[in-house]
Amino acid sequence: MEKVVENPIDLLDAQTHISKELLNFTKSASLKCALELGIQEVIQKHGKPINLSELTSSLPINPSKSHHIYRLMRHLVNAGFLAEDKDGCNALTPVTRVLLNDEPLNTRPLVYLIHDPIMMKPWNFLTEWFQNDDHSPFNTAHSRSLWDFNARDPGFRKLFNEAMAGESQLTTEVLVTECKYVFEGLKSLVDVGGGTGTVARAIAKTFPGLMCTVFDLPHVVANQEETENLDFVAGNMLEKIPSTNAIMLKIEISFLAQTYFFFFFPTFNEFLLYS
Repeated sequence: MEKVVENPIDLLDAQTHISKELLNFTKSASLKCALELGIQEVIQKHGKPINLSELTSSLPINPSKSHHIYRLMRHLVNAGFLAEDKDGCNALTPVTRVLLNDEPLNTRPLVYLIHDPIMMKPWNFLTEWFQNDDHSPFNTAHSRSLWDFNARDPGFRKLFNEAMAGESQLTTEVLVTECKYVFEGLKSLVDVGGGTGTVARAIAKTFPGLMCTVFDLPHVVANQEETENLDFVAGNMLEKIPSTNAIMLKIEISFLAQTYFFFFFPTFNEFLLYS
């Protein structure tokens, strides 16, 4: 068979594409670093776009690493996490504003969760998982399911719950202000897999005549504070769901849902398909 001679330009484009995809993780890794160093808070406190020298002098870094901050800032700007004006000063963007410590709708715990070694480890076991009969790559990497791991590790459970709650806050704000019609006429609602109740609490507060129930695993709903129209019920959604007028399943159609849910929580997807 005659060997096909590839166009060098096409090969170079292919190499560039591969390199770009391989290094995409550096965007979120740089964001995590910025959060840990408090870069967003320094810019916010400054009250206006800040130049590099002022920013660097305010960060908790080793002085010998000061000249590397420029590279980090360029990466954050190119990824859209920060803005840069014509004078080279950096400012916050709407994206980073929801990552500020004092922002009520704060999603920074999700950044920490995605980059936690416990969550990163399963990605190194995808091949092994495809070749065994484990339920998910998480099982292969940690010898137990995410939910079992969550129940056994208080530190990881705290991080996971904070990330899920933070990820739900903004959605909930829109839900109870822009989608009120969805709840009109309902007497009862069960939030399946509702975690610590971030979404259900907001709904119950907005609709005092609606009885809301958060249904999740025992260790998740244990010791959660109930109200007159909000209660917590322990159980397994794959076995039975409490009787109600309506069931709420909150799933973000995003990378997190498509990748983490389909690889880490396959049983949940089976539940959605057959419900």
